[in-house]
Order: sequence, then C-alpha cells, then structure tokens
Amino acid sequence: MNITTDRPTFVTHLECGLTGEKLPADELRGLSAAGKPLLVRYDLAALTASLDRSDLASRDQDLWRYREMLPVRETEHIVSLGETMTPVLRCPRVEMDLGTGPVYVKDEGRLPTGSFKARGLCLAVSMAVELGVTKLAMPTNGNAGAALAAYASRAGLECCIFCPDDTPPININEIAAQGARVWPVNGLINDCGKIVGEGKEATGWYDISTLKEPYRIEGKKTMGLELAEQFDWALPDVIFYPTGGGTGLIGMWKAFAELGEMGWIGSKRPRMVAVQASGCAPIVRAFEQGDEFAELWTNAHTVAAGIRVPAAVGDFLILRAVRESEGFATAVDDDAILAAREEMGRVEGLLLCPEGAATYAAYRQELESGRIAKDESVVLYNCATGLKYPLPPVERHLDRHQPIDYAAL
Repeated sequence: MNITTDRPTFVTHLECGLTGEKLPADELRGLSAAGKPLLVRYDLAALTASLDRSDLASRDQDLWRYREMLPVRETEHIVSLGETMTPVLRCPRVEMDLGTGPVYVKDEGRLPTGSFKARGLCLAVSMAVELGVTKLAMPTNGNAGAALAAYASRAGLECCIFCPDDTPPININEIAAQGARVWPVNGLINDCGKIVGEGKEATGWYDISTLKEPYRIEGKKTMGLELAEQFDWALPDVIFYPTGGGTGLIGMWKAFAELGEMGWIGSKRPRMVAVQASGCAPIVRAFEQGDEFAELWTNAHTVAAGIRVPAAVGDFLILRAVRESEGFATAVDDDAILAAREEMGRVEGLLLCPEGAATYAAYRQELESGRIAKDESVVLYNCATGLKYPLPPVERHLDRHQPIDYAAL
C-alpha cells in the first residue's frame, strides 16, 4: 500500500449532527452533549486548493487514495488490511428481464473480512490508535464485530464484542478467530449496546458502536467517494441502501456534499432509498409519518440480521439524507428477500448477502409501485459476501454405482 504522506488531512473540528455544536477534533469523543452523533468537518477550500481529482489516477486502487479527505493525521497510525476499491457490476440480464435502464451492484463483499464494515472499522481503529485508546468494545449483528476484531488485532488493541445469540455461528466464530473476546447475548443489538454502554466506566472500554464515535462514518463515506469516481463524477439516479444503523447512507450523503462543495461533482444527487425489512422498519415508519426521529421497533425479526436494528442513534441523519435527496424509505418482506437472493444468483451469478438482496427486492417492488422509473440508473449496495450466511441445502445426490440417466441430468 502506497499512502500519500506529503499532504496533511484538513480536519478542522467535530460538529454535533443535530445542534451544530463545535468541538475540537483531536480529543477522544463519543456522542455530543445532546447525545447525538458527531460529524468530522474539513477545510474544504484548502483541501480543494491542495488536491485535484486528477491526482487520484496515479494512486493505488484502495480506500486510502482519499487520504486527504479522511481524519487520520499521521500516516504511521493507519491500520490497514488492504481495503481495495470494490467493483460496480452491471446486471444486463436483470435489465433485459425487467425492461429497465442501467442496474448496478456495488459489491462490498470484496473488502477485508468480507463486508463493508471494514471501511468504517479501519478508520475507527486507526483513529483509536492515534488518540491513544487501548480497549475497544461494541455490539454487533455479526459483520461489524468481525471487522473490529480483525482491525483491533492488527493494531494490537484489546477488543470485547457482544452479539445477539442468534447471530450466524460463522460470524461468532470469525470474531473469536480474529482475536476478540465475544459473548452471545439473549437479546437484540440494542440490548448488547446497553451492556457496552453500562460497562464503559468499569472496564475502560472505548465504545465504538455505530455512530457513537465520529470516525466510522468517515470510513463509510468512502463508498460515496468511490462511487463518484467510478461513475466518472456523474452520479446515478438512485441508490438503494440496506439500512440498519445507516452509517453508510449518512456517510455517502456527506461525501456527495463535500465533493459538491469542492467542485468535483455537479448539482445532481442520487435519490437515496433506505431499505429495511418489514419485520424491523423503524426508519420506514418514521419516514411515512413525517417524523424527525424513529421510535423503537418492538419484536424485531428478519432473515437479514444486519439490518435488524430496532433503534438507530443516527435516525434523524438517515431521514434527513433521504428527504433532502427526494428519496424514500421502504420495507420488504423476508420472502421477497430470499427470492431476490435466489434470482440474482441464478440470473447474474452474484451471491448477495440477505441485506444486499433486500435492495434488489426493494428495487423490484418500487418499479411496480411507480416510485422508481424504468429508465432511471440504479445502484444496489451488496454489503457482504453471501458466503457468510446460511444457504439453501442441495438435496440431489448421484450414485456413481448405478446407471446414470444423462437425459434427466
């Protein structure tokens, strides 16, 4: 990895996403005084004067090509496992079957630990190193815990992770194999988060939960930076994003705002569509009711565990991005998610995770509803490799000792 070292970052301060309160950037922070997420702010005028988008062409194809737009001050503090740029894959057979314009899948399963959580956690752990943190803790539905475990071990930091006890075993085992102490808990992710929050003072943990520190969002922001570059700085019409905590949706909207202010993209913005499961859809309910904040969703359940988040601390930021972009929030049933996963694998050869499949199910649903026009260009985010999830078993078997009916095969 060849990281640019002759140009500084341009961070100026942290800012409460709700109240606008400004705080110094180089101090360890969690939530703001209002209990809301803090956002990293930059001197974008100075950044623009120092960096031209054409400079990116000569850089490695990785997340750190956007070094100046990220908050790590000292290169020596960067913790990396090789965060490659992920491909944008067009789906021509889907387009032909549905009679639509361009449909793309941004396949985040190619990242370290097999999910887009690597983006946020590599930044959060790098900043933890820079700010002198030695102990980390978080709740997880699986993939975030795996990413934190890997990056914490890479950095030599202690790490404790709590997950719902119905988290896929492969995720739990992956977390443990990568050096973290992991505890399944008889509850949901918000129950696990409560354990972390209540244990911070006694243990000295730094709570690295979704949006409870300022830097995971900066890592997820790179999804928007990458997408803009891959689309030659002309963004697609619509983005479908699987939304639990919503860090990536918020981060992309932040990226587009920063790129616009820098003059790297024009005024066009994608409509942002927050996709949830019908068994856990607090953002959808708040959007439809016109609320600024989302109420806790009770009895949450879905096959897409990664978006089973009953309460998101950044709910108002998700809703703000959706509304500012003239997008919407929508929910899909588990049956539609499983059918979408099967179809995308069979038709395009793309093995989506359930959360990624939810975006395809939502796209099909909203084509029928008319909220998406057939000629609109669409990007679906697949947030993890489908190999990390249970798949339908293969029941067929061939006995080589018996006559084989090749015509039947």
